[in-house]
This record gives sequence, structure tokens and C-alpha cells, in this order.
Amino acid sequence: MPIFVASRISGNDSMVMPDRLEIDDVTRDVTFFKCTPVGYQKSILSRSNIASAHIVSSLLFADIVIESTGGKTITASGFWKKDAREALRWLS
Repeated sequence: MPIFVASRISGNDSMVMPDRLEIDDVTRDVTFFKCTPVGYQKSILSRSNIASAHIVSSLLFADIVIESTGGKTITASGFWKKDAREALRWLS
């Protein structure tokens, strides 16, 4: 099960608790953990319900944007570009 963790130095409120994506091969679920002031907000999305996934890049870092077939959008921020590209490969 690949786990992708955002960089702590990206400057996207991820200094203490960075965003995290877990992609499970067995259950085919994508679990997204978004940093909040008191912990994490957890979202689970089945890979079969992913309508599209793309990367929004800056100079060093990238955000992963996942859109579901139901219209929900998940934005995971502050990943190194190479990690974002690898996560995108797993999501497709």
C-alpha cells in the first residue's frame, strides 16, 4: 500500500501535520488525511469512483486534485513533484 506524505517545508500549513494520501491495492480505496488544528480530517474514496486526477505544479511542489464521479473534489497540497507524479500513476 503506497503512502504519499506532503513535504513539511512546502508552506501549505503542513509544518506540523502534512497532508497524506494512502492508496490501498486490496480494497481499491484512496484515503486522504487533511491537516486540521486538532488532528486530521479523513476522506475515503473508492478508486472506481475517481472521475479525474491531475497535478497543479509550482516551482518545487505540487498539489494533487482528485475529482469523484459524485462531484466531490479532494485537493492534497504540498507534495514534491516526483511524489505527486508517482501518486498520479497509482490513481490511474
